[in-house]
Amino acid sequence: MAPEFKVTPWEVSGDVDYDMLVERFGTSRIDSTLKERLAKYGEPHTLLKRNVFYSHRDLPWLLDLYDKGQSFYLYTGRGPSGDTHLGHLMPWIFAKHLQDMFGATIYFQLTDDEKFLFRQDLELEDTRRMAFENALDFMALGFDPEKTRIILDTECIKTLYPLALKVSKKVTFSTARAVFGFDNSTNIGSIFYTSIQAAPCFLESEREGRTVPCLIPCGIDQDPHFRVARDVAPGLGYPKPALIHNKMFPGLEGGDKMSSSNPDATIYTTDNAKTVKRKVGKAFTGGCVSAEEQREKGGNPEICAVFKYNYFLFEEDDAKLDDLVSRCRSGDILCGECKGLLTAKINGFLEGHQRRREEAKAIMHEITLDGFEW
Repeated sequence: MAPEFKVTPWEVSGDVDYDMLVERFGTSRIDSTLKERLAKYGEPHTLLKRNVFYSHRDLPWLLDLYDKGQSFYLYTGRGPSGDTHLGHLMPWIFAKHLQDMFGATIYFQLTDDEKFLFRQDLELEDTRRMAFENALDFMALGFDPEKTRIILDTECIKTLYPLALKVSKKVTFSTARAVFGFDNSTNIGSIFYTSIQAAPCFLESEREGRTVPCLIPCGIDQDPHFRVARDVAPGLGYPKPALIHNKMFPGLEGGDKMSSSNPDATIYTTDNAKTVKRKVGKAFTGGCVSAEEQREKGGNPEICAVFKYNYFLFEEDDAKLDDLVSRCRSGDILCGECKGLLTAKINGFLEGHQRRREEAKAIMHEITLDGFEW
């Protein structure tokens, strides 16, 4: 029987089979040949080496153009429905790596309209406020202000709307229903929304008056929006956006995706050191019932949320990670010690991140598309 899981732009649930998702969505795996090619442009990021970024659409095509002297730009984003957590940072961290490697401009779209439309409990004032907080976290990662532009949909609609109209004219309701599962109870704003998310895919081509390829680093749950954008691109005279997909960042409770619906299993970028210690202390592990049993039988890092956090973001040294696995399986290290080590790593990261987050407030107006005031 096929495993039960659900992956949409608005919901990820169950134990996700990422190989099956590649087949279901029709994407391509990032194989060893493509990894070797990417290594020619610079040191591969840990997230790529460890197959966290594992799937793509048209990445070799984009690199072929780059090798011929054609620059490309990056596009990623966030639906502002709450505080930023570590899972949101992951594709942005990789996008920062790509900006540094290729010297690319990046557009960061904050979809305050989307969250207003899809969440009955949020008003536009809420999503705008959250968008500003999310944007601070994005810029705290060190993006080049000269090559970065923040898009807030409701403020930048004059720029986005003409492109969104062109997209929407090519997308039928039957397509939207098939891709997103809309029905007769869906509000019409939600049905139109994917056209707004598609607009930045073509923004540089429109602004430059020439073909400018786009690369989108994102969670694979967002792929349906961009399948629609790719389908309509040729008919509008734009290149199809290329994509590179990441797996979901795990939650502390042991699930496949960190979720704001369980704050105690989620590390937010604004959490203080005491809060992080408490949350990591409750994390699901692969340990045994007692210390004595674990020393005898060892632990299971494959199912351990603490190990997964190290694997995804907090231990870049492969040798140290392998040593941690070996010590866990042999019972040489217990869960409490692992939790303590991870807590120190997360708090060290957040201390610097929160400082840079405050510093980013001074440049927010300078990097917004269309120069709007927050």
